[in-house]
Formats: sequence, structure tokens, C-alpha cells
Amino acid sequence: MGMKNKVVWITGASSGIGEAVTYKMNQLGAKLILSSRKGEALYKVKANCKGNPLDIHVLPLDLENSDSLADIAAAAVKIYGRIDIIIHSGGISQRSLAIDTDIKVAQSIMNINFWGAVALTQAILPGMISRNSGHIVIISSLVGKFGTKFRSAYSASKHALHGYFDSLRTETIPEINITIVCPGFIKTNVTYNALTADGSRQNTMDDAQANGMSAVECAEEIVKAINSQKQEVYIGGKEKYGVLLKRLFPGLFSRIIRQAKVT
Repeated sequence: MGMKNKVVWITGASSGIGEAVTYKMNQLGAKLILSSRKGEALYKVKANCKGNPLDIHVLPLDLENSDSLADIAAAAVKIYGRIDIIIHSGGISQRSLAIDTDIKVAQSIMNINFWGAVALTQAILPGMISRNSGHIVIISSLVGKFGTKFRSAYSASKHALHGYFDSLRTETIPEINITIVCPGFIKTNVTYNALTADGSRQNTMDDAQANGMSAVECAEEIVKAINSQKQEVYIGGKEKYGVLLKRLFPGLFSRIIRQAKVT
């Protein structure tokens, strides 16, 4: 599946994996809609893209404000008349013990990472069904497959994405593809922005993240998965083998992850 003239809507496009995917899709000739809370940063990303600026539209949104998302989705569809691919890359991470985390912080993480993606998908899905065509891409995480320390609400939000979109896949026509992407340690600012127990930002880079795969390499793998219409893909270094280890040896995996220094 080529990307030339495909209409691709990317949330979380102002930084990290979303920004890297934006540049890759731009190189491949896609028509882009770029969304995140940070309008000024989105315009900087647009300025870094090549080609006709009319093929790149900035549409700010706040994934936590679920009441606004149906109207924003309608505005996105109006730009080009359709959405061929939506890439749910917007989200926020967490670095705090479950017992210490304010329930409002946990709810905020769930609202942004899970309900935001659900609301946008429900808004554009009827159009995809009417055209018998569409691709929904969810940027989950390896912790959407297993939990680790300091990420209870974040992991829960990613597990929820798997449950929802795996179920949605069974309810939609085969012409609508759903790809769940599970990155491991990718070198982005995700840990700087991660929420701590009281909702404040961590403002430091985790060692594992600092030594992880580049966002550019990750974006390459994501686009390959989209082109191959994969249902699920794991991206990263040796950490991605944790999925297999948990499946085959759950007791051993539990002991390893409990003892591991996870940052």
C-alpha cells in the first residue's frame, strides 16, 4: 500500500514518534493532518516538511477534552473529504508507584491515552465503513502487553487499547485494517513529560529511554507495518522479547520484572 496522496491524520504529531512518522509520511507523498495540544510546535513540524504546504494541515486538539473530539474529527474530515489512515500517537506516560498516584492523575492518563483514541475513532469510522476502506493505527507500548513498575495507569491505558481495538477488528469489514504498534524504549521526550504521583512532570530522561532506538528508526518500522497491514508489531531492542517470555514462562517473567531496575 503506497502513501502517495493518502490522507493521514496523526495525533501527537508535535514531537517524538508522532513527529518522526509525520516526516516519513511527508516523504512518501501523503496528505497530512497534524494534531496535538501544542499548536505552535505543530506549525514548526509543518515548516520542516517538504512539498506543497496545502497538503499539510494543522488541527490542534486536546485528547483529554473528549466532548470536543467529535467536532474536531468532523473538521478533520472536511479538510480533504475523508480520512484514509489515522495514527493515534498522542499520549502521556507515568512514573509513580500505584499506591502513591492520585486517582485524578490515573484518570487523566486513561482519558488521554484511551478515551481520546476511542472518541476520534468512533467519529471517523462511519466514513471508513461507507467507503469500504481505512486504516486505524494505534501506538500502544510493550507495557500494553505486560506491566512494569511505576507505570500502572499508563500500562492499564495501553492494555485497554488492545482490548478495544482487537474487539473492533472483529466488528468491522476486512477492508478496514487495524494495526497496533508496541514500541519499547524509544529515544523521545516521553519520560520528561511523564506524570508523577501528584500530576507534575518528571522532567528527566530515563536511562533506558536515552539509550533506546531513535524515533526515526521507529517511524520506519511503523510505516513498514502499515504497508504490510500487520495486526500487531513490536518495535525496539531486546525488551520486546519480554512479550514472548511472559507468554511462555509467566512465572519466570514475573520474578524477573519484579526484581528488575525499571526506569
